[in-house]
Amino acid sequence: MERIRFDELEISHDILKALNDKGYIYATRIQKEAIPPLIQWEDVIAKAPTGTGKTFAFGIPIIQHINSESEETQALILAPTRELAVQITDEIRGLLKYSKGVRAVCLYGGQKIDNQIRSLKKKPQIIVATPGRLFDHIKRKTVNLAQVQTLILDEADRMLDMGFIKEVTKIIELCKNRKNLGLFSATISQEVMTISWKYQRDEVEITVPAEAEDKPDITQYSIEVNSSDKIETVLKLLNTQGYERVMVFCNTKHMAAALYESLKNQKLTIDQLHGDIPQRKREETMEKFRKGNLNVLIATDVASRGIDVDDVECVINFDIPDENEYYVHRIGRTGRARRQGVAITIISSILERAKLKEIATYCRFDITEMRFAEDGSLEKAPERKAIKRSTRRF
Repeated sequence: MERIRFDELEISHDILKALNDKGYIYATRIQKEAIPPLIQWEDVIAKAPTGTGKTFAFGIPIIQHINSESEETQALILAPTRELAVQITDEIRGLLKYSKGVRAVCLYGGQKIDNQIRSLKKKPQIIVATPGRLFDHIKRKTVNLAQVQTLILDEADRMLDMGFIKEVTKIIELCKNRKNLGLFSATISQEVMTISWKYQRDEVEITVPAEAEDKPDITQYSIEVNSSDKIETVLKLLNTQGYERVMVFCNTKHMAAALYESLKNQKLTIDQLHGDIPQRKREETMEKFRKGNLNVLIATDVASRGIDVDDVECVINFDIPDENEYYVHRIGRTGRARRQGVAITIISSILERAKLKEIATYCRFDITEMRFAEDGSLEKAPERKAIKRSTRRF
């Protein structure tokens, strides 16, 4: 695909300056295809892999449209989790560096609502929110969506799958003067299609295939060990592979906490992120990881879409994820910003091996089975011998 510079996309000078400060010159494919129709107030439904730049794809047109002299809320971005909402807000504020008078606020559960009400009194033109907390503000009449022109649903599949379809539908209907609706997602589920059919008109459909040049460069491995050796295997990977920035994913908060307790005294700068951690502590941990003050972050899937860090070198799946898409979002934390990444999945049973094979087939991934060599390096494991079916008759 021909590369397109941001300055070829009719983007305002202030936004281009902010992009240039961040070192962004060329648009990714999703940005190239989504920015022009959104700037023209068209509806967009976009499917693109994680890590391909979706936030800038809708954030740039939103900022371009904002009337800084108006104190009305003009744009609303919905996200399924507080972590993703915070990440989006940070990226939007980065783009607002030279856009004087334009304010963005983030609304999510787990934070004192009084603090958010004070922020709303400053009349932000852009609101980023999770559906549940936004509804709390709507009921309190601290948010008015009547003048919202652009509404974006980010990670729409996840949001609707989490049971927010009633809230999302009501929120869309409260945006009575909406000019366009953008649906951005890694997958297009039936629920997403239903929202599109009901609320979009002449929408521009965008699909960025995983084979596109924007696909993260991730080498994927598996290691099979006894279940009793899984923690030792994680420690060995951390001590022998030379990775300085690692995320380790567990399926449950209890397992994440147990793994953290097992590793925290191993001379590692390490922390944990899951649902039992207080919100303020979670935000502090995420900020430390973003700034490079943590080498290892143990997390549940609550964080798989909520951390935008460009230099994660390796993702370790301590547990096989419950859903195929969770695997995609987990490994998508590495291999970002055109860097190479590594994803290693630890398996300890025939069922887990079968599940990983299903994921590889579903996602069209090549996952190489590895083992530890005597010097501690990873080497390709011997191929498994096919089991011959018996011809004996009973």
